[in-house]
Amino acid sequence: MTRQEASTFYRTHSKPLYNTALRILRDSAEAEEIMQDTLLKYISSGVVSKTSAQAAAWLRTTCIRKAIDLLRSKKRMPSFIGETLALQEEPADDEHQESPVDLAKILDAIRSLPAPYGFVVNLVLIEGLGYGEIARMTGQKESTLRSIYSRGKAKLAQMIKAQL
Repeated sequence: MTRQEASTFYRTHSKPLYNTALRILRDSAEAEEIMQDTLLKYISSGVVSKTSAQAAAWLRTTCIRKAIDLLRSKKRMPSFIGETLALQEEPADDEHQESPVDLAKILDAIRSLPAPYGFVVNLVLIEGLGYGEIARMTGQKESTLRSIYSRGKAKLAQMIKAQL
């Protein structure tokens, strides 16, 4: 990859990778470091992708894994096992009501969720990852992740209702 190609590649992929890392790590400096490490790893490894979509998928997966590894190394991500919070059910009538909630408020609410919930809700809702893919990245069971997501979604709904 020439210097100009690397520069173009960086401009194309740096912002989405930074945003992904920032949503997981919640620290701008760490997110930037993970983004740069991911791009450097791709450029220096000589990974050849047939399409831009394949390169973007490889980068996103690598970025998420690096962010998770950083969280684990700092022991900031609590164990998924042993969570004993009660699931709070929402009334069925509220599920289909539309409310004028600002996207920025929703993102702020996701950021303020406790660690396991915010992490899983972010990966499912924002990143669009499936439980199987998250399970492979984190080493947790899909059923555990579904439970965490469900609880996190309930907490998120409570937070948004409180803002209204």
